[in-house]
Amino acid sequence: MSGSLAGQAALRLRADRVAADSQYQRIIDLVATAREEKAPVVRIADRFALPFTVFAVLLAAVAAFIAQDATRFAEVLVLATPCPLIIAAPVAFLGGLSRASERGMVVKGGGVLEQLATVRSAAFDKTGTLTSGRPQLERIDTCNGWQEDQVLALAAAAERGSTHALAEGIMQAAATRGVTVPTATDFEEIATNGVAAEVGRHQVRVGKLSFIQQISPGARAAEALSGETVAYVAIDGQFAGSLHMADQVRPEASALIRWLRNQGVGKLAILTGDAEPTATAVAEKLGINEVHAGLLPKDKVELAGNLAPHPTMMVGDGINDAPVLAAADVGIALGVRGTTAAGEAADAVILKDSLAPLAEAIEVARHTLRTAKTAIIIGIALSVGLMLVAAFGYIPAVAGALLQEVVDLAAILYALRALQAPVANLEGSAQR
Repeated sequence: MSGSLAGQAALRLRADRVAADSQYQRIIDLVATAREEKAPVVRIADRFALPFTVFAVLLAAVAAFIAQDATRFAEVLVLATPCPLIIAAPVAFLGGLSRASERGMVVKGGGVLEQLATVRSAAFDKTGTLTSGRPQLERIDTCNGWQEDQVLALAAAAERGSTHALAEGIMQAAATRGVTVPTATDFEEIATNGVAAEVGRHQVRVGKLSFIQQISPGARAAEALSGETVAYVAIDGQFAGSLHMADQVRPEASALIRWLRNQGVGKLAILTGDAEPTATAVAEKLGINEVHAGLLPKDKVELAGNLAPHPTMMVGDGINDAPVLAAADVGIALGVRGTTAAGEAADAVILKDSLAPLAEAIEVARHTLRTAKTAIIIGIALSVGLMLVAAFGYIPAVAGALLQEVVDLAAILYALRALQAPVANLEGSAQR
């Protein structure tokens, strides 16, 4: 697959497929296909436009026929103002978009805001989305006379040159505990296995159990709790212990899941490429019942397509999430740590390293949709009322044109209330 890194050795390669066959290109193709197949959103103004237009023309025609006066047709129709539909509704959604951006989430258009306001199902990627994406040290098990701080110091020294996700957590744990980390030499990273280095007078290995067993056959698997990843350590050819790491669930994730349930989002799922035991452990902590693990990008797209009821929302951050973000009714990317591909494919981007803006944006979207509907209803109600008066000949065409502007102004002023959308907290209440 593309995106792989060569390790310590030089490689001689023979290309047997073209770039179009790469995993990255398949992801790009999936994004394009998902966008083409995505159903267009029927905007709220469009739903009101046809019945209002038909009613206005029929009323004007009936009034003119009864009065036997063609002028009556114009007197009625001049009050059939479309501005609540073509101006007031967009004003409301522009206000909602502005309010959402203030709360840390960029929403790409009013249609997305409408969909977000009515979301009924939600799916989440795990690593970097529901979890922090930064594995932390939970505990250290030692043996053969080694102390915890000794094992941690030597392991951190060996991991200092590594790009693996666990390396940062090990070094951070050493810094947190105040452990002095010596300098490593002759560092070597063995892809998919671990690292080896000379640290002072010690030969240190950190990595998978099978990697450690190559020099210490007596090493045995540690008892890991659900959701833990274990890094094994050998010092001078002898098994020294194990480091138990866990990717912590985001502190706001549990509250967000509860909030979504309270807001009527009945279906919640995790779609992840990670192993099932780790994904299941996270789901249990958050109270999510549906888990799909070990997925490729195309698998996520298929599962998201089957998620119901609609509209569906998908939240992710990695390049593998780009196709499903494009396919979902509303795709949301974590922009701070997410990839450019995910941000471009998504319908909305969270600009903070937190899931809290998602709840706030949904509350803003719902307030905006209510405001837009009310502005439209106010404008149409005033217009219909005045048209009925004009149908009896009480409002001349010139006066009707002036009154039309009053109706427009009233609808637009109400639409501006979207700028004062309430901000949701993750306990289910809303505040100004």
